[in-house]
Amino acid sequence: MNNNIYTINDYGKVEITLKDVLLKKNISRNKLCKMIAVSFDLVNRYYNNSVIRVDTDIIARMCYVLECQVGDILKYKK
Repeated sequence: MNNNIYTINDYGKVEITLKDVLLKKNISRNKLCKMIAVSFDLVNRYYNNSVIRVDTDIIARMCYVLECQVGDILKYKK
């Protein structure tokens, strides 16, 4: 199997599952904004899985305050 990215048409994607984590922990987007010191718009983009480029600093802050792992927020789907 050739895993060269230039020859694979469908190589999957990374999904942001912040919404699930927040629902499970009963934390609002507003509260998360204040906890990690970012705008509501930014958290909302992560919440709705509409981020184009993931900021690892933001993910680290989320993991710290939500007491979770990166794999709880980011999922790879083939």
